[in-house]
Amino acid sequence: MDDTVLLTGAGGYVGGAILDGIGDEYDWRLLYHNPPAEEPDHPYTIGEITEPEDAQEACEDVDAVIHLAGDPRPDAPWDSVLENNIHGTKVMFDAALEAGAETFVYASSNHAVGHFETERKPDLYRTEDDFLLDGSELPRPGNFYGVSKAAGETLGRYYHDEHDISVCCIRIGNLTKGHPPIDYERGQAMWLSYRDCAHIHECALEADYDYEIVYGISDNDRKYYSLERAKEVLGYEPQDNSAEWDGDEKVV
Repeated sequence: MDDTVLLTGAGGYVGGAILDGIGDEYDWRLLYHNPPAEEPDHPYTIGEITEPEDAQEACEDVDAVIHLAGDPRPDAPWDSVLENNIHGTKVMFDAALEAGAETFVYASSNHAVGHFETERKPDLYRTEDDFLLDGSELPRPGNFYGVSKAAGETLGRYYHDEHDISVCCIRIGNLTKGHPPIDYERGQAMWLSYRDCAHIHECALEADYDYEIVYGISDNDRKYYSLERAKEVLGYEPQDNSAEWDGDEKVV
């Protein structure tokens, strides 16, 4: 592909999965908060997503943005998520529009709907339970980090309606490299493998849509996040399933 794609938060866990999986598919531009430990394979800048000049420099001449950057801590304090996750996302939307980008892929989180679990756990983590969230429900954040992710989804709704940019919000589950978490029902139910993580972001870059909220998990036997919207709208075809693993060994 010839598209130029900006990846913010390129030094993080999700950014690593994306670059490992589809790093050869696009003309990448990377934005780091701190200097990378090793020289990246793609052009990059170092800056703050909260600073319009840094965001504009990073977005120059890009066709699409995958926005991962922000404070990723589930227990992050309000001041931090307000500045980095909410204001920073608004700054990145503005910079993307100024650059003429047509697609904005936003890394939302399972924490945006965390309190749906409160009265249903641990049953909803098990195969005999049929409760599913499909992305049409209102957010129920479980912490301030989740509040900030729900706010980012709402910003995306506004920027699509106001400026006609395509926005896909991916509520990312439990990303791990290698096997799913052992003896952790919740983590297995919302597991997202590295290759499925790269694939769903590639689908979000390639598909034709207006504004979408989808769930980013693998096709696990037990899941309380529906994948139907991601499959229908994005063409997502997950390859992995936490039920296929026994500890650190794949058994299927």
